[in-house]
Amino acid sequence: MKRLTTTFLAGVFGLALATSALAQADKPLTILESVPGLNFPFFVHMMNQMKAEAETLGNITVIESDGQDQTTKQTADVETAITQGVNGIVISPKAVDAMAPALQQAVDAGIPVVTIDRRVDNVPGILAHVGADNVKGGEAQGELIMSLFPDGANIINLLGSPGASPAIDRAQGLHNILDAHADKYKFVFEQTANFNRADGLSVTESALGGMDGPPDVIVAGNDDMALGAIEALKARNYEGVTVIGFDALPEALVAVRDGSLTATVEQFPGGQSRGAVQALVKFLREGVEPEKLVLLTPIAITKDNLDEAERIGEVQ
Repeated sequence: MKRLTTTFLAGVFGLALATSALAQADKPLTILESVPGLNFPFFVHMMNQMKAEAETLGNITVIESDGQDQTTKQTADVETAITQGVNGIVISPKAVDAMAPALQQAVDAGIPVVTIDRRVDNVPGILAHVGADNVKGGEAQGELIMSLFPDGANIINLLGSPGASPAIDRAQGLHNILDAHADKYKFVFEQTANFNRADGLSVTESALGGMDGPPDVIVAGNDDMALGAIEALKARNYEGVTVIGFDALPEALVAVRDGSLTATVEQFPGGQSRGAVQALVKFLREGVEPEKLVLLTPIAITKDNLDEAERIGEVQ
């Protein structure tokens, strides 16, 4: 009788544990998902991927934050989410240093934060970062330039937004490769164009206006700036200039396929976005600590390997 009772109690206890685990697996959550600005196609894709992953995981309410390309707006969204008592935050900060105080507030309030795309190093309590190794992405651009121009090249470099870690890291990677051969590879113009297509156009126009003829290469920290640069080249009837972007946007993939853009760099933003949401939800529901730093390795995309681009299915 005693054995039966013990077995019975063990069964009841096991059923209770299983029921509890099932409840945790479906625990309702509210998550803030924030990007610097939905005026950038890259961040629209990231937001869509985050929302899709939340829907796949189920029972998650998403608060969508469009930073509108303003640190003040993104900060206000984070502060509001803290007040509302969200369960967690997934964020790509517009400017890592400027966003640090708001993210520190979230951490201090016990709200786990996972960053994507842009890493915030000076907030030690951040749960995890899922991103691309942007230094390696810049190095991929530099290696491609060397393979296309083994005898050297004159280069215009369009930089991303000041203070944005991807802009800093991509430029560093590019220089890591080319500065070792500075006798052959000359940066004849290097200036920020703010990850913006209109700025890419106007800054390139300004650069070309001060030069005797076109450069060999225009390399840009994202596709929007690269596509703006292509318009500036067209306006001057400059043909044959190698233009290299970064992000592998569908529009850029079309331009690579059609030949107006030489290459872009794939950094797998959907993989970053989904991975960040998965890590946060697994921590919130199961208590599983994620890896603190997950970096995907970007690759250069040319006509020869278009099928390796994450968003090739969106190309018509």
